[in-house]
Amino acid sequence: MASIEYACARLAARYGQRPRVAQWHRIEHARTQGALLDTARGTPLERLTAGLSADADAHAVESLLRRRWRALVAEVAAWMPEPWQPAVRWCAVLPDLPVLAHAARRGTRSRWMDGDPHYRDLAAAPPSASSPFAPLASAWATPETLGAAWQREFRARVPAGDAGPLPEIERAVCRHLAAFRDTDLDDGTLLRRRLDDTLAALFRRAGFSPAAAFAFLAIALLDLERLRGELLRRAVFPNRALAA
Repeated sequence: MASIEYACARLAARYGQRPRVAQWHRIEHARTQGALLDTARGTPLERLTAGLSADADAHAVESLLRRRWRALVAEVAAWMPEPWQPAVRWCAVLPDLPVLAHAARRGTRSRWMDGDPHYRDLAAAPPSASSPFAPLASAWATPETLGAAWQREFRARVPAGDAGPLPEIERAVCRHLAAFRDTDLDDGTLLRRRLDDTLAALFRRAGFSPAAAFAFLAIALLDLERLRGELLRRAVFPNRALAA
């Protein structure tokens, strides 16, 4: 059985492999999708971009990044002690929440959803019992509550006992999401940097506690979101000049 000490050692090693400021700077200044992918080679971002073609459209980018996220969550869950694995695995659903809300509001399928096996049974009806989204079925009629439903299920999966600064991690993420809904677009980068700094401090505070896994995953999701923005900007607007 995996131990929390083993898990935290693996998490610390992976955290130390995050992209550096200079690597992000080069990514942001790559003029084309192909140049960005070339720049990512040999960096920690290659783990996320490998297999993506230079002419990939937005749906292909989104699909690949969702697969990479699910793989990362599964990897972290496998490091953790068994009682904590269900809570960690539930984090794989986070990037799917906007897609679920889209499907629930429209009550119809979109063709691009056929490219992801997780979405093939989504339509007007709530997720089936065999779907990875089954715990969210009760929120299908009120898509605006999907996030709260996700959080309730997450808390139900968290074992009793000391989890370290897990409540602080939850509060930091909730504050960020609330601020992001109420801010101007120009403030988005600053908000993400603040959350990154807060999560990094909480990751260090977590030490050898289960909270380290969730701080790490929240940080990894911020990195994934940042990379997603760079990839989509080039996929959707291939001829638009980059900001200075």
